Order: sequence, then C-alpha cells, then structure tokens
Amino acid sequence: MPRHTRREGGRVTAQDQPPPAVAVFDALGAAYEKAFAHSEAHRASLEWLLGRLAPGSRVLDVGSGTGRPTARTLAAAGHGVLGIDVSPVMADLATRQVPDATFRCADIHEVSLDDGAFDAVCVYFSLLQMSRREQSDLVRRLVRALKPGGHMALATVPLDVEGVETVFMGQPVRATSFAAEDFTAMLTDAGLAVLAEENVMFAPALPEAAPEPHLFVGCRREATATAG
Repeated sequence: MPRHTRREGGRVTAQDQPPPAVAVFDALGAAYEKAFAHSEAHRASLEWLLGRLAPGSRVLDVGSGTGRPTARTLAAAGHGVLGIDVSPVMADLATRQVPDATFRCADIHEVSLDDGAFDAVCVYFSLLQMSRREQSDLVRRLVRALKPGGHMALATVPLDVEGVETVFMGQPVRATSFAAEDFTAMLTDAGLAVLAEENVMFAPALPEAAPEPHLFVGCRREATATAG
C-alpha cells in the first residue's frame, strides 16, 4: 500500500468515493501478481504453514487473487485449497493458473463457513479495504472455521490508519489497518495464539515504488477458543 493521503475539508460525495475492492482488483488482474511475486517473506510464511500441515489438509485462502503463490504452493504440496475472491477477473485467473485448487468468486462476508471445516486459513493482505470492526469480526469467523489446533497465516500493512484515501497501483482505494501490536492483539482476542511474526520492508516491482512495511503473522487456534 503506497504512501497515503487524506482528503481534507469539503463534503465527500458518492462520486468521490474510491471504487469497491471488486473494481480495484478487476482492474489490476495479473499486474498485481507481477508486482508482488518476488516477496521472500510471503514465501517464507507459506513454508512456515506447510511445515505445520498434515498431508491432505483442507485450506481456505481468503482473497486468493491470481492463485499464485499461495494456492499454487499449497495445492502443489497435496493440500485441498478453496480460494475465495470478490473479483471475477482474479477468480478466473486463479482457476486457469492453479487447476488443482477450487476458486469461488464471492464476498467472504457472505460465504457460509462451517465451524471447524478447515485445517488452515490464509489471509494475505485481504483485510485492508475493510473497517477495523469488519476485520475483527471476519477474523473471529475465520477462527471458528478452523479446527481446534488449526493454523492461520496472515499478512497486512502494519500502519495505524483508518479510512485513508490512497492510490494503489494506480487505483484509488480507501485503506484501513492497525499498527503491528494492535493487529496481533486483535488476533489474540479472536482466539489465536501468535507463534511467528516477521516485519519486513518490501518494494513492489513497480516504477518508482517506495518500500512499504509488511507484517506476516503465523497463528494457531487455541483448542479451548470460542472465538465468539
């Protein structure tokens, strides 16, 4: 997420509102994958998760994008992957690029998730266009969807920002996030034990892109968590 700017003064009209996530990621398509493909921290997070999965585990990938590297890495290791993405362009790309996984074009807030249905959940940078309340509520739902003892791998841009208007890869967006310590506190409150954290600076493969902070977190659902 690039440097942010906040609209000052004046009434913000509906025409001024940044487009929803579906429009943003439909527009980005494969360009998103190219910009972030060289993230070593992302691949390290996936390796962390793979080391904790039993053979043939069932994994939910929230905001699955083009399917690479997350779904492809997990499917190649023999796991059953269900990817959910709000963008039909992304879901189509993922289906073509990772035929061994299953992808659905849907809003994760509207997807029915059975309790304990998954051995692991991945949430890589897919919370940033939600409010803090929406992020917290969704993480709690995802914890319930995990089997007790199951694992969750997440990534975010750890900045203390709320409802900030910015430009991401040429697309206007409204972004909300938490400072790193507040993000991990939110995960703990949701019933997760934080087992691993990596804070890195990452520069997307884009002209004049400045390095931005990325936080990768590896968690386990506590066996006694209710995540209510």
